[in-house]
Order: sequence, then C-alpha cells, then structure tokens
Amino acid sequence: MAGESTKGNRVIALVGPAGAGKTSLAEAMLFAAGTTDRLGSTANGSSIGDSSPESRQRGGSTELNLYNFKYLGDDFAILDCPGSVGFAADGARALAMADVAIVVVDPDPARAPLAAPALRALDELGIPHIVFVNRIDQAHGRIRDLLSALQPMSVSPLIARQIPIRDGEKVNGFVDLALERAFKYRAGQESERIEIPAELQDREVEARTHMLEQLADHDDELLEQLLMDETPSQERILHDLARETGESLGVPVLFGSAVSSWGVRRLLKALRHEAPTAQAAAARLGVSDPAMYVFKVVHGAIGRLAMARVLGGRITEGSDAKADDGSYARIGSLFKVQGEKTQKTNEGRAGDVVAVAKIDNVKVGQWLGTGALPPAVDVEFPARNCAVAIEPADRKDDVKMSGALQRLAEEDSGLIVEHDDAAHEMRLRGVNDEHLNTVLARLKRRYGVEVKSHPPAIGYRESIRKPVRQHGRHKKQSGGHGQFGDVIIEIRPLGRGEGFQFEEKIHGGSVPKQWIPAVEEGVREAMRKGPLGFEVVDCAVTLVDGSYHSVDSSELAFRLAGRLAMQEALGAAQPHLLEPMHKLIVVSPSSATSRITSAIAGRRGQMLGLGPRDGWAGWDRIEAMIPEAELAGLEAELRSQSQGLATYEAEFDHLAELNGPLAEKVTQRVAEPA
Repeated sequence: MAGESTKGNRVIALVGPAGAGKTSLAEAMLFAAGTTDRLGSTANGSSIGDSSPESRQRGGSTELNLYNFKYLGDDFAILDCPGSVGFAADGARALAMADVAIVVVDPDPARAPLAAPALRALDELGIPHIVFVNRIDQAHGRIRDLLSALQPMSVSPLIARQIPIRDGEKVNGFVDLALERAFKYRAGQESERIEIPAELQDREVEARTHMLEQLADHDDELLEQLLMDETPSQERILHDLARETGESLGVPVLFGSAVSSWGVRRLLKALRHEAPTAQAAAARLGVSDPAMYVFKVVHGAIGRLAMARVLGGRITEGSDAKADDGSYARIGSLFKVQGEKTQKTNEGRAGDVVAVAKIDNVKVGQWLGTGALPPAVDVEFPARNCAVAIEPADRKDDVKMSGALQRLAEEDSGLIVEHDDAAHEMRLRGVNDEHLNTVLARLKRRYGVEVKSHPPAIGYRESIRKPVRQHGRHKKQSGGHGQFGDVIIEIRPLGRGEGFQFEEKIHGGSVPKQWIPAVEEGVREAMRKGPLGFEVVDCAVTLVDGSYHSVDSSELAFRLAGRLAMQEALGAAQPHLLEPMHKLIVVSPSSATSRITSAIAGRRGQMLGLGPRDGWAGWDRIEAMIPEAELAGLEAELRSQSQGLATYEAEFDHLAELNGPLAEKVTQRVAEPA
C-alpha cells in the first residue's frame, strides 16, 4: 500500500506518576510530527487529550487518551495512560498491548520514587521501555543523582543517552552520547547543532565510555573493541541501543521539556530507530494469526465503540471473527482515533489501534480473530478499596440510573457496580474517592442522572452469650377460622463463624411435621434484625415442644409463633455486637513505614507482620487486622504519608466482638429515627 510504513504501526505507551507531564509530552510529539499546527496545552485547555470536562476540571487525565501520527514515514499510535492511581485501571489493558513505553518522570531526585510502580509494572509485563526526564528546564540537581535514585526501582540498568549543557544553573541543551553531537534547545523548533562545549568534553568522554561499557555487557565484539581501545562505529552503537531497548536489556534515558518542545524530536528519532515493531509484541502475546484485543469500550455520539489493537495480520470491515469465549462477531465499521475524534478506515493493519463499531456482544479483555486465538492477557488492576452507596435523587430515574451505571462500568475497568442485599444498598466500588467522585460527575453530565450518596453501611452483626428456653404462642380469633401456633424453642450460642443451625426434637406430634419448616422460617425472620438492630449469626435453635389446634393451626400461625419465640429469646440471651474485621496488606516505601504503622494503630489496627516487599528494593509489606469501620479514608491517609505511593488490599477475615462506648454508639445510631 502506498505510503505504508515497512515497520507497521508501532504503539507507544506513556506512563509514569500523575503530574509528570505525559499528556503534555503527547501534545508535543503530535506537534513535532506535524500532526497538529499548534502545541496543545493542558494548562489552558487547548490539548487534544484530557478533553473531557472531568479531566479539564481536575487538571489531569481521568481516562486513557489515544492518538495517531506519522513521523518521517513511520506510523505511531500513542496510549496516554492516566498516572493517578484512581484512574490507572483505564490504561492497564492498553499498556499490555504496547510495543514500547515511555516512563515520564520529574527531574527532581526526591520525586524519583514516584516512578517505581510504573517501572516495576513494565518489568513484570516484559514491555521494553525508556525514561524521558521531563521539565529539564526546571532541573536544579544533577542527572546523575536522578539516575542513581531511579536505578534501584529498575530491574534493567538505566543507560544515559545524553548529558545536559548548562548556562549557569539552567539546562539549555544536550550532548547526544551515541552521535557525539551537541545541540542547543530552541522552543517549538528543532534543536540547533553546536560544537561540544570545551568544558564538557572530558565529561562527555566519561559518560560515553560508561554508556559503551553498559552496551558491551551484551555485545562481546563491542567489549573486545573497547579492550583494544578501538573506536566502535556509530552503526554498531545505534544497533546495540536498539537491541538493549527491544530485548529489555537496558533502559535508555533521554530528557527535554514537553511544554517547550525541547528534546521531543530527539525522542521521536530514537523511537523511530529503536522502538520494537508490532511483530515483537505479537510474539510476546502469543499471536500467530490475525487477531485484535479489545482493551477499552466507550459509549459516544456514534454508539458503542470497542478500542482494539490489531496484531498478526489485517482485520477488515465486514469480516467474521471468533471471540475467545466461542462466540462469533462480524466486524463493523472501523475508525482511527485522535483524542475524542474518529476517522473512518476500511481495515486494521498489523499494529494498528482501531475503534470497532457494532460488536455489542464483545467485551473488554477479549480477543477476536480469524484463526487461532492467543492466550488470555493477564492484567493487574488497582484494588477497589473505596465504596459509596447511591440512590437516584428522583425515584423515576431508577431504571435510567441502572442502565447508565452499566455503561460506565463497561467503560471503566476500575469500577464495580454491586448490590448489597443485607443493607438494601446499590453501591459503587472504585479505587479511591477521587475516582468515584469523577464517576458520579460523569453520571450526571452524560446521562442526566443525579444521585444521593452516603457511606455504605458497615456489616455489623450480633450474636448471643447464653442459652435460653423460650415459649412463643400466636393466637388470634376474629370470626370464622382463627390462628393458633404454639412452640417452645431453645437457643444457644455457636462458635464464631459457625453460622446458623436449626433442628427439632418433637415427640408425640405436638407440632405436626408439615409446620416445622414454618417455625424455622419464622426463626430466620427474627434473626434478620436482632435486639441491637442487626442480623443475628452464630446461633443454634432447637424446636423442643409446642401444641396445635386441629382447626385453627396453619403454616402462617406457626411461622408467627416461631418468630415471636425467637425475638423474645434473643432479647434474653445477652445479645452483643460483632464488627467485621479485615485482613489488611499494605505495600509502601520503607521511608514511610513507621508513619503508616502509626496510622494503622490509630485506627484500632493490630499489626500481624512487617517485612521487605519481594523484589522491590526499599519497599516494605505490612500485614494487619483492622475493623471495617476504620477503612473509610484510609487510602487517602496512607497516600498522604507516602508521597502517594502506598497501596493496600483489604479482605473480610472474621467477626469480632465489639463492646463499650464504641458499641453503644453503633446501637444508638441504629435506634435513632431516620
């Protein structure tokens, strides 16, 4: 096809901490490639990406941004992944499809730990990556200090491709160590080539020698040349840099400034020569025949669109494809995506990122293909630790809200919509408060549904301390057949977690067998709300005696008698409150561990263990037991104590007795009228 790149479309993922400037870098790349005629700015709202009202208001990405561009004849697609942990799930599946990732970091060594999660994720996924140090014009320390701070977080060695040229304290250019050329930055333009400053010549030799020694670790011929004091060819050096990147043997480091477009063309040239092709991604993911992986779904003006990457060959509009669940789908209209804009195309070539219409039965995370399908892609999402209970502000919006939430959950892999039957609540579960607030804002803006929200009910339960024998009689006479049911039950406490047991020891037919299930049903009804206002658990009930009337007894009468007996028995059996306890696992930089353990202790947490995090130098893993009632706000507190890096997972473990003033407060709240 005329004008088609011989390397195919290569997909570049932009990752890194929130606020590092990923979207600004994407805008600068589009501008440098000539795709846009102006340098879009996130600060003034002129960017192609982050164009949703939620992103504009927040001043940062709340969803994955997609772009396509051509540079010097090569085709590229950018996946701009949100850096904030609250929105990270939106880019998780897309990241797995990338050919290479750019980790965008701040030049301040003190902020280097913020890049740890991104670097570790790329190492675990086996995705080649490079580091781009943004805002180099604001750097005050040495690049060497930044690399020293970053290196412990990277499995592969960091390879400095450049050294800065300074005018006083300000960086105003760079020396390319591979090309042995110096360049001076020009805002919005290609850098101007200059002579290597005399005062930097010794430093350039030192830095270049170190780079070559790193490359020689995986190139015996280059090592021999260095030992013989021979000068390696530029072609060999560039070949080795491409190999180091593509095989994840090393991580090249470049720098610049996205808002000034400094160093962006140098970055694009490095990508053009060194980024692996789509064939490498296909091999990594086990793709042999034409297939596409659906990594995101969006609902917009032209309906439901499935975002997918094509690998292993071409996928054409109207072709039939098989999904990995055994179903079949016909590929609908295909589009290229540029921010929120779409452009029609007839086919998806190997490597392309496309939007597919009219495949409503295909879900996020599925492969579609015309031959053998690849294995499932293993994707790790952030823990959904935050929840909010919601109901429509206007009851007539109930059905409308349910449909809208279904669409939002389909778009957002970090969002779970669930219904708690015990508390009779519709809940949204997400990564953090910021995430859920954004979801509610989208719900109102896009679907016109306003909701009332409140913290979810805590799963308190109650149990009993002593056995009780109780008589319960339901008798009613109001003309015609009356109602008569008479039972005697014995209740006793069970061990924690044993649940509920019911048995009968009726002798002589004092309660006919056909009505014994009704007695159990009445007992269970009474247990749904005990004397303290919560469901009763860990209790055994035995029906031991009773009586009946040949005319007036019925299933209803014995159910009501059983309920009455159980209600009175529970009140006399020393009821006490139980609160849910969760097993908590926190991972955090070691520098924040003491603060985090103090925060857990301040929330009635009990420490279970503390040790190093496997494979993460300078990180700890903390285990604790904490009441469910104390989890509210924990995510925000832990992040505030750890530069936003600490994360946790919490899972229900057991119910524990709650006494004293805290128990009184809980029961008083339940007793208060709504």
